[in-house]
Amino acid sequence: MKNEVNKSRAFQRAAFHSEFYRLVVLLCLLGTMLLFVIVQGVATGHYILLVAQVFVLALVIAHEFVMLRAVRAALGNEMEVATEQSVLNVLIESQIPTVALFLLMAAPWLTPEQVLVAPAVLLYFLMIMLSTLRLSPVITLLTGILSASGYLLVMLYTGIRSQPGQFPLTVYFIYAGAIFAAGVVAAFVASQIRVHVKAALREAKLQSELAQINHDLDIARSIQQGLLPAKSPELENFEIAGWNQPADQTGGDYFDWQTLPDGNLAISLGDATGHGIGPALVSALCRAYARASFLTEGKHDHFLERLNSLLAADLSSNRFVTFAAIFLNPETSEVEVLSAGHGPILWHRHATDKLENLEAQGIPLGMISGVTYENSGSKNLDSGDMIVVVTDGFYEWENPEGEEFGIARLEETIRQARDCSAEEVIARLRSSVEAFCQNTTQKDDLTAVVLRRKRTLVSTVDVSGMIEQPANGQVQLALQI
Repeated sequence: MKNEVNKSRAFQRAAFHSEFYRLVVLLCLLGTMLLFVIVQGVATGHYILLVAQVFVLALVIAHEFVMLRAVRAALGNEMEVATEQSVLNVLIESQIPTVALFLLMAAPWLTPEQVLVAPAVLLYFLMIMLSTLRLSPVITLLTGILSASGYLLVMLYTGIRSQPGQFPLTVYFIYAGAIFAAGVVAAFVASQIRVHVKAALREAKLQSELAQINHDLDIARSIQQGLLPAKSPELENFEIAGWNQPADQTGGDYFDWQTLPDGNLAISLGDATGHGIGPALVSALCRAYARASFLTEGKHDHFLERLNSLLAADLSSNRFVTFAAIFLNPETSEVEVLSAGHGPILWHRHATDKLENLEAQGIPLGMISGVTYENSGSKNLDSGDMIVVVTDGFYEWENPEGEEFGIARLEETIRQARDCSAEEVIARLRSSVEAFCQNTTQKDDLTAVVLRRKRTLVSTVDVSGMIEQPANGQVQLALQI
């Protein structure tokens, strides 16, 4: 059974590319040999030998051109070279040096024994070295065996076994052994090249897949960021701000606001377990269900129960969402805060500089279907009061010593920003946690929403003699901050 990598088109293309360059180098070598043979034949006047050498080289060159054409066709058409053609090519190429030795024997300037130790023997080693580019240890070893066999054939043809030669018989066997050893070494080299090519192809494939994943995540991030509100609602007496920074390209947090048919405003924040593409899909699902439920639910008594049932039907047992919703009546300044396992939800009372951590009405959404949630009454948001909702990425972020930012620092930052705008409150939260954590890796998503009622300052100004005024000569001016 073929190895999976061998079946890979990428590996086959790499092998064909390597074979293509091998054939090009071999054709250049054969062309050089042909030119050398012609020059030598003309110079020495041995035209019969010249014709024989040119004929043999021309046949070999023609064969290599046929192989080169087959390899190019395989690269272009995503096909394989016929096995018979490949085997014939190995046989022919391994015996090119053998044919060269036989032709040299026909020349008058060398004896058969001298031919066996002539520089032409180096052609065996060159052909074996080029065979490593086939990326096949088996074919490379076969080339070495055939080359050594060809050399032994020439040795036997010379008849040195029956006639004393210029060199001891051992020399020729050493040459044959060296050729075979070169084949073994080349086979090992080919196997190492093959391993590295496979590793390079796997890495290239992984890099390509990673690039595609990052591209898809970038698209998912842009879609997810596009679901966040583009701007804050414009309300006369209230400020609303939200901010989100996922730990990865995508995250499991979201925030949203939506004007309801009765004129009230619904502000929501969700935090799906984990971070990444999975929680991002869960938070998008929660957002869609919440927006639909906001429009269909008249009263909010069973809002969380309805939303929980929808999510529990879709999510697996290890997925859930902590969720918070704030319903604001801009006319009466009444707010109703709902929480499904989400905290902290911090209500800052400006008049007393007190912080109240609002309790959740029940467990996170999607964990258990059919659970009930406690009702939440309405409260008045007084002048300067604000409600701050953050996800656990803020207070669980650790500094280099492993210490978490914590709820206490979160509350202190809110107190210090008590007179700031909603956007400035979020900016201070961000800068405080970043300064505390000192560039440690953000391990969880960060999301914050701030609802703040503008402060109303009433002052009395004496305008006597300037305009018509009440009997006491004073008028009250109200300023919102």
